[in-house]
Amino acid sequence: MKHRAEAAAERLKGVVTHTPLQYNLRLSEKYGAAVYLKREDLQVVRSYKLRGAFNKINKLTEAERTKGVVCASAGNHAQGVAFSCKRLGINGVIFMPGPTPRQKISQTEMFGNGRIEIILTGDTFDDCQQSALAYCAEHGMTFIHPFDDPDIIEGQGTVGVEILQDEPDTDIVIIPIGGGGLVSGVGSYFREAKPGITVYGVEPQGAPSMKAALEHGAPITLHEINRFVDGAAVKRIGDLTYQYSRELLRDVQLIPEGKICTTILELYNKDAIVAEPAGALAVAALDFYADEIKGKKVACIISGGNNDIDRMGEIKELSLLYEGLKHYFIVRFPQRPGALKLFVNDVLGPNDDITRFEFIKKTQRERGPALVGVELQKATDYTALVERMRKHRFDFKEVNSDQTLFEYLI
Repeated sequence: MKHRAEAAAERLKGVVTHTPLQYNLRLSEKYGAAVYLKREDLQVVRSYKLRGAFNKINKLTEAERTKGVVCASAGNHAQGVAFSCKRLGINGVIFMPGPTPRQKISQTEMFGNGRIEIILTGDTFDDCQQSALAYCAEHGMTFIHPFDDPDIIEGQGTVGVEILQDEPDTDIVIIPIGGGGLVSGVGSYFREAKPGITVYGVEPQGAPSMKAALEHGAPITLHEINRFVDGAAVKRIGDLTYQYSRELLRDVQLIPEGKICTTILELYNKDAIVAEPAGALAVAALDFYADEIKGKKVACIISGGNNDIDRMGEIKELSLLYEGLKHYFIVRFPQRPGALKLFVNDVLGPNDDITRFEFIKKTQRERGPALVGVELQKATDYTALVERMRKHRFDFKEVNSDQTLFEYLI
């Protein structure tokens, strides 16, 4: 008897792309493993979300199709629903959080091509989902959940079907987690098709909803999350996906947002891969699983490539901060002639650059403190920089180490 994911794969033929599972020489040599990248960034809507959305909507009755569908999404699920609505001739209403990148909104409009209406509301996915559910109930439409639905999970499981078709000897699969639909679908398929595969889940450090649920023994709502990894920034995982994941996952690793940014830049600069923050999670986790993957055949799922080019400045900044290459100081320059010149000539190292300089006070500016941003070539140069500031009697405060001050000034 076919597994549900295999049946879904048949249903999705001609709709979704069988994305490549590419061997990556750079990462394989770095970690002493055979590292493969499952390129869901090359999917029709540039993420795996189309799989679950189409599988669910395609199963609706004629009466349900006539009334239309509603979904809530930070972007990728929205695009999958929009594409499915256009393909199947169904009307849809899509709720998206207010901070959703414009690129994802535009893509959703394009794929829906007149079949969908977009409503921006709330600050997070969880906020806009409440509005979507209320709208759905009021209008008698069908809600297409982004992850906590058997048909959605079944569709996402087709990613696992393709991985085993392309590399039957896969030992380890690293899967990004937002609400848990992908890891539930792929993991449950592996459990039946090849039980020996180890499944690792990966979440952003600022939105650890699965980690919190597993530690708590049930899904738990996080009060605050970091929305930077928008494709995985979920306050609460699903009840159904929790039931799957607690049985399927060997481990869940939390990845700092800065590390994710470094990985995005490396994938772009070294592999010509455009990954969104959630899409870079699995590759970012390789450093944390270096010992476990050595000598193994590893598949990392690049879950999506919907990255807005306008975010690249922020991505680079977060990467530099994480790598210890960017530092901010409040510097009170000595009241003596040539103090600024002394700072530039004698305090800065030969490879240090000032990337930001502004006096903080609006009046008597040249006598007040200045905010100074310095970019280093090597993280190890930091200690010498600080020592030179002390040697030349510059009064300074490190902004990076004061989170409140950092958020206020930077």
